[in-house]
Amino acid sequence: MQRSVIRGNRATMSRIALRFIQATSLTKSHALRDQLADQDQNAWQPGQLHSGLSWTHYRNLLKIERQEARDFYEIEAIRNGWSARQLERQIASLLFDRLLKSRDKDGVMMLANQGSQPTQPIDVIKDPYILEFLNLPESPQWHENQLEQALLQQLQDFLLELGSGFAFVGRQIRLTLESDHFYPDLVFYHIKLKCYVVIDLKIGKLDHADLGQMQLYVNYYDREIANSDDNPTIGLILCSEKNDAVVRYVLGERNTQIFASRYQLYLPTEAQLQAELRRELGQLALSIPTLKNT
Repeated sequence: MQRSVIRGNRATMSRIALRFIQATSLTKSHALRDQLADQDQNAWQPGQLHSGLSWTHYRNLLKIERQEARDFYEIEAIRNGWSARQLERQIASLLFDRLLKSRDKDGVMMLANQGSQPTQPIDVIKDPYILEFLNLPESPQWHENQLEQALLQQLQDFLLELGSGFAFVGRQIRLTLESDHFYPDLVFYHIKLKCYVVIDLKIGKLDHADLGQMQLYVNYYDREIANSDDNPTIGLILCSEKNDAVVRYVLGERNTQIFASRYQLYLPTEAQLQAELRRELGQLALSIPTLKNT
């Protein structure tokens, strides 16, 4: 039965691809794109031909067997204007599956049917974050400022990995409490959630002091920087290693604003990323279907 469903789904995408080839071969102008652009885009559904996607986009989508994952990538590629290369990268990094971790079954279906539409802080958090675009070797000799500089040099790629809605505010913005000065690594503003996002980078294993420092940053932004109509600040610590029990006990069960996520400096294999996601989901006592894009 499952194989029949997969064959049916792929057959649907194959028909779309065939229509795309036939349509583009029948015209030497942009008439097809103009016609599709004039259509009511609100009536568009995943699986239908869209002027915002090229044949290369559809070729990438054809490789995805799970319909819910394919629908998600198709929606997000159109909504965010991903190039074919960006779409390929997001599929390879299992973006859909990394976003599943914070969602129940209804949330999974919403993600597949509507794409990413964040309404709360956890909706924009991934774990792990994949930073393979930095082309940095794995080394214990790295310092936080070197990682920060590398991210800023590849800011466009970092924004792609963070997700839509993030706007860069600044780096090392000084916070002063009486005679003490503090410098969070990176500050963003999330346009959709209407809140500041403070990001700190940690080389090595996360400890309780890092979480306490982030709590200070979040409180400062909430009380001194944010406007009255802004939502509470989000704090995100990117670290190479963490103890989830320490995070839970330091932040408490009711924490909804501060998060700690691992980062990886290489694009893992599908098997490696599956193992990481299943380990995390096991700790959360959740379950998801077999993670398989291709």
